[in-house]
This record gives sequence, structure tokens and C-alpha cells, in this order.
Amino acid sequence: MDIEDMKAFVSVSELQNMSAAAHKLNHLQSNISAKIKKIETHYHTELFLRNSKGVTLTKKGKELYDQYKKMILLWEQTEGKMKNNDCTLRLGTMVSFGGKQISATLNVLYKRYPELNVTLKTGSTEKIDQLLINGQIDVGLSIGSLQNKQIHYEKTGTEEMVIIGAGINERTVFTDYITKKNVLILSKKCLYFSILRNIYKILGVPSGDYVEIGDLETLIQFASMGMGITLAPKRIAAFYKIDAYLEVPKPFKCMDSYLITRSNHKLTPIEKQFIELINNYNFELR
Repeated sequence: MDIEDMKAFVSVSELQNMSAAAHKLNHLQSNISAKIKKIETHYHTELFLRNSKGVTLTKKGKELYDQYKKMILLWEQTEGKMKNNDCTLRLGTMVSFGGKQISATLNVLYKRYPELNVTLKTGSTEKIDQLLINGQIDVGLSIGSLQNKQIHYEKTGTEEMVIIGAGINERTVFTDYITKKNVLILSKKCLYFSILRNIYKILGVPSGDYVEIGDLETLIQFASMGMGITLAPKRIAAFYKIDAYLEVPKPFKCMDSYLITRSNHKLTPIEKQFIELINNYNFELR
């Protein structure tokens, strides 16, 4: 079994869809299907359960996924060492993306490469895109997309959005609650600012003032105290141990998260390992 077959299997496992895996790997779907069939034939066992929406791993498939992930990461690590690539990772992320998966991923890489040199920049979706285009970073993590033609977007998951504020309970009515409330945002260049404005516009209710709070933790604290409301991923609410929040109505409820690079950027072995580790973290959360 070669490394490309393993990558195909891992991509299908994580995306749970043959077509999506083919798009990610720049292959025809028939080629991906043939690789999966080859692997199942080799091990004389069914590795995926097929359904109308895609595929899910069988018990044996999960075992093989764990093994293949280890082998791919070891292969990337070997490529980096043997080719004497510079152990540099220039990364950008939205402040609201959350640091847990980033710190966990970097911790693994630092153990593999003690000489690893990491540059980490944070900012709004717009700022991260611009840092990429200007060549100041090489890899970015964002929630939501500005669909910039100079940037390649790879979906890594879906974030469920909620409204955080004081006095929320099971009887709270969304429209009534947000009416004339001050809105706390990280920045007016933040994608969440645009989403909140659209929510107010479409629901036809007035907002209070928009207040910029440059720090995520402070923003969450102020919202919880009753100084206004804010929009955040449910994962962030859980991180700050907030269990009283409002579900956001469709079509604003869910936002895709992306790993982004310049369209012409060729990933280094270190960057490939970082991406694999991030994808693995998101896969384990499902």
C-alpha cells in the first residue's frame, strides 16, 4: 500500500464523503473509489458503511484510520528531516478560533522538532487573509470565508454560533432579547460584525450601539455581565463555561471553519503535518 492510497483513505474517513475527498486531493472520484476498493480488497474486509449522504467508518475502518494517520505523519516527518527543510511555521488565526487545538497541535510539533520556529499572528478574517496575500504568514485558520480569489480555502469543520449575554433562560425569545441591546464585537473588520448586522437587518429589529472590545476574554466577560450581547462559536461558550446562551436562527446558525493558504503556495512538510494534526483534532471532536 503506497502513501497516496493511505492519504485517500484518511481523507475519505475525515470528510465522510468520496466526492469531497476527491476534490481535496485533486483526483477524480472514480480514482478515490478505486483506491478504497483496493484497500478493502487487500485487507479482505469492509472499511466503510455506505449511505445516501456519504460514508462512515466500520470498526475495522477506525482501527486502520488510526494506523494510517500515524504512518502519514511519520512519513511527513521523515520527508522534513531528510530534505533538510527549514523548521518554520508562519501561522495566522482569528482570535475567536480558540487556542486549544492550536496549542495541542504545536505541542506535538515541538516534541518532534525542538528547533521549530513558529510565528503566530491573530486578527480578523480580513486581516488574516491580507497577511496571507502579503506573504507575512503561510497558513491561516478562520471561521467563515471572504472568498478571496488569491486564497485557497480548505474546509476543516463547522462551527455552531450562539448569542452570549446576561439573563438568558429557556423562556427567552431571540428577537425580543436582542432588540436595542448593545452589541460587543472584537472589531468592525471582524466577520461576526457583518453577520450581526445582517441578523438585525433581516429580523427588522433595532440594535443598540456597536462596541469594539479588542480582547476575546474581556468581550465574553462583558457580555456575561450584561453590558451587551455578542456572537461566538458554541465551542467558545463551552470553553468559558457558559451554559446559558441563545441559539442563532438559520441561516446564520452554522459557519464553516477553514484552513487557508495562498493559491500558489506549496505546502512544506512541517505545514502538512500541522494541517494533518488540526484535521485529526477536529475529526476526534466529532
